Amino acid sequence: MSEVRLAAEARTEFGKGAARRTRRAGKIPAVLYGHGSDPKHLALPAIEFARVVREHGQNAVLTLEIDSKSELALTKTVTTHPIKNYIEHVDLLLVQRGEKVNVEVPVVVNGEASPGTLVTQDATTVEVSVEALHIPEQFEVSIEGAEAGTQVLAKDVPLPSGAELLTDPETLIVAVNVAPTAGDLDGEAAEGEETEAEAPEAAEA
Repeated sequence: MSEVRLAAEARTEFGKGAARRTRRAGKIPAVLYGHGSDPKHLALPAIEFARVVREHGQNAVLTLEIDSKSELALTKTVTTHPIKNYIEHVDLLLVQRGEKVNVEVPVVVNGEASPGTLVTQDATTVEVSVEALHIPEQFEVSIEGAEAGTQVLAKDVPLPSGAELLTDPETLIVAVNVAPTAGDLDGEAAEGEETEAEAPEAAEA
């Protein structure tokens, strides 16, 4: 993942009212912390930052231009409004070139399993330790032609050189099972009906 340059401004006002004023000005309140330094309260350009997240994911690495100084930062947490879906706040982690960071990376499933199977994805991300400027946007696993009973565990996810898996290696990522048939579904429905029919009898007893 390549780094992206972004202009940022230092914030001197804090609190909910100040945050609302910052957002009305087309900026996003943010905090930069890490390496034992005091947190820096910043304002990021909203449109430009949203584009960075859209194009590079939520693990984007930014070169922040702050008062003629440059800081390298990892996007750690992006908080969005639950209804209006705009970015409310961003947490940024100060990093150094060559430093490894712990991040959650999405896992994408590719391919078609064998006919008559049902594919379920139990985990959508895995946590890895990786160099800050080489964070993958996603990991891909293939289930092409996979038979029923196939399982893909975290340890089976292909990682780039230098990346270390932090998620439990036995964590189930993808399972390929036998797809339920119409008969199975009818049987479940009939069993449900029998249970409902037994309920009044149990109440009378």
